[in-house]
Amino acid sequence: MRNKRMRMVTAAGMLLFGMIIILNLPNKTKSELYLGEPTVFIHGYKGTANSFGFMLNRFEKKYGWGNKGLIYRVSKEGQIRDFNMSKGKHAPAFVQIILENNRASFADSTEWISNVLKHMKEKYYIDSVNLVGHSMGGIISVKYAMDYDGKDYPRVNKIIAIGSPFDGIYSEEYFHIHQDAAAMDLKPGSLALQLLKEGTFPADIEVLSIGSTGDVIALPESVQALRTIIPNGNLQEIIIENEKLGHSALHENKEVDKMIHSFLWQDDGL
Repeated sequence: MRNKRMRMVTAAGMLLFGMIIILNLPNKTKSELYLGEPTVFIHGYKGTANSFGFMLNRFEKKYGWGNKGLIYRVSKEGQIRDFNMSKGKHAPAFVQIILENNRASFADSTEWISNVLKHMKEKYYIDSVNLVGHSMGGIISVKYAMDYDGKDYPRVNKIIAIGSPFDGIYSEEYFHIHQDAAAMDLKPGSLALQLLKEGTFPADIEVLSIGSTGDVIALPESVQALRTIIPNGNLQEIIIENEKLGHSALHENKEVDKMIHSFLWQDDGL
């Protein structure tokens, strides 16, 4: 009986010792929490998890360019939920932001994005990011850089706008169907677009704008209106000559994949 009791005490002691070791493990360093300079992907008007989901799957599993480290979901009330999927994988890491209210105004969407980026800075110690936005997401990316870049928020290194109509959507029929806050901001001559063009864009941020001749939502002329916002030396512009490459197909195109990789992660340019 005594030996059995001693064995039980010894086992309990070992378990306690093991718990003490676990509890006293050193905290992760900043670099262990999140490696590299993340690239944040922002969907456009009426966008969903699929808007960049398939692209990020290609980047990670087909090309081996990095891993999807974080997914952020923002509720209609602006509440943030973050999902850390990094698991110590190699940099660069990708961050996908999904807005539940995907028809909000430029101002509201940009504020929610800024809250996410501030959360990334405070929780994951991320001081700088690249931004990739499709359609209205490209507009929001530029607006974030103009309104929030630096200070309490991560600094923007590079921006890529894919099929982003900086002069608005020219189709009148489009607005017969879409009449919410985001749609009103996307009208040519809207106050939101005027304020964007009157703002001051940071002089140290490089920007790539990608459009397509087959895009009937963001026509090349509207995509090229970004020239009125970005200083000449900071902007690279590509209009793909492909009448079959439509608006949503831009983020599913392998040629666009290569442009993104070249601009963000290669030093030899496009």
